[in-house]
Amino acid sequence: MAQKARKDRAKSNAAALNNLHLGSLVINGLFLLLHFVFRSRSLLLWFILSLPSFVCQFTLEKTGRPRYDAETNALKSSGEDLAAPGLTEYLFDVVWVTWAAAILVALFGNWAWFLWAVVPAYGAYKAFGMMGAAKQMAQMGAAANAAPAGNRKQRRAA
Repeated sequence: MAQKARKDRAKSNAAALNNLHLGSLVINGLFLLLHFVFRSRSLLLWFILSLPSFVCQFTLEKTGRPRYDAETNALKSSGEDLAAPGLTEYLFDVVWVTWAAAILVALFGNWAWFLWAVVPAYGAYKAFGMMGAAKQMAQMGAAANAAPAGNRKQRRAA
């Protein structure tokens, strides 16, 4: 039963990564084609703002790609679950927002790179929320460690 789950995850991870790389090729290829046809798009901005997307794709590839034994073609590792919430989800979000910005820049011009500002703003929002949650947990822990009120006999019983 566990082997079937690993095979299913390996299959879904491979499909997701292939779609990710194909989408990246199409969108970045379209951007470069329009840049060389119209020459009004900044290659420097494209490279700088697409670099985090490429790093995210590389990270997803390294952690999510299933590995097979070269001789027996048996599944060695199914890779991390690419449908998992959390950091994996955020890596995909960075890629998709970068793609959306690249498409808008290709169609409307360099000003559309401002859409990419959503990525660090969202990261700051999540970090601020996590800091607030950590502060609440610290306060709850401090309250739990406080000495119970009452006389000496009651404190010994606690």
